[in-house]
Amino acid sequence: MTHTKSLYFPIVAVFVFILSGVLWINHGHTSNEEEIRIYIPTGSTYEAVVDTLMANHCLDSRSTFDRKAHMRKYPSSVKPGSYIIHPNMSCYRLVRKLRSGSQDPIIVVIGKQRSLETLCNNLDKRFEFSGRQLYRMLNSDSVCHHYGLTRSTIMTLFVRNSYEYYWNVTPSRFLDRMQQEHSRYWNSSRLSKCDALKLTPAEVTILASIIEEETNVDDEKPLIASVYLNRIRRRMPLQADPTVRYAVGDFSIRRILKSHTEIPSPYNTYQHIGLPPGPICIPGTASIDAVLANHRTSYLYFCAKEDFSGRHNFAATLAEHQQNANRFHNALNKRKIYK
Repeated sequence: MTHTKSLYFPIVAVFVFILSGVLWINHGHTSNEEEIRIYIPTGSTYEAVVDTLMANHCLDSRSTFDRKAHMRKYPSSVKPGSYIIHPNMSCYRLVRKLRSGSQDPIIVVIGKQRSLETLCNNLDKRFEFSGRQLYRMLNSDSVCHHYGLTRSTIMTLFVRNSYEYYWNVTPSRFLDRMQQEHSRYWNSSRLSKCDALKLTPAEVTILASIIEEETNVDDEKPLIASVYLNRIRRRMPLQADPTVRYAVGDFSIRRILKSHTEIPSPYNTYQHIGLPPGPICIPGTASIDAVLANHRTSYLYFCAKEDFSGRHNFAATLAEHQQNANRFHNALNKRKIYK
């Protein structure tokens, strides 16, 4: 009987010890009712972190958080980043997450931006670095050279997609990741198609950017690409209306006038033979693949259909094209669209 009691008390002591540990770990919880994302800038102090948590109503007891933070030596181990604070999260787990730097990535969408400025503006406030910092880098000859591009072509580095990043990534690491995605996109299959066209990936992207602005109808894109490739082969000016809109700086223009085509700009393909010096937007995969398809036709012209369906009439001769263009211009006149 004495032997049984001697075993009983150590077991109870261990149980009480474990229970007290569990209670300590689970003592104190976050008070936010919904998920909240907080941002801890590089160089932040512990006090700044606590102020951020308090301002976002994440702590029901600062003293409890302080005790657990000091026990884990978090005040001297603050790590920058962006963290999602879950409702009813224990203070212990919150401290452990912040101390370990277990960030929650942000989703960054690279879309159809038409200039470096709009691209950087859209990325501003998505990261710890500013859009202005990124813009300065992308306008640096040395940075562009590092990625094998120029200031005119640097926008071809970006491939449209959604990406996960950590909020406090540096601009250099951001661009390095974009280069990795670019290399992954331009695989051996796509590169061999570039070789067949005798175009570089950057040149294919530039042509695809024009097609992207020409139509939203994916099944017409290979035909439009064939027109421009035929013109390139014949050393004919592309005479692409989107490049004129880009040169003017107004993509809302619906009717290209002779005065527009006379605006001096290296992007005005009515004035210059060949591709413009850089892309006029970041094209999607459908437009890039339309160029790489190298669809063979005899078409040298196309014009928007007079029914305003967004589709086009294609022509192999100037006479046929003029008939198509006259029908479209008459439709514009009927609708009183003069610019």
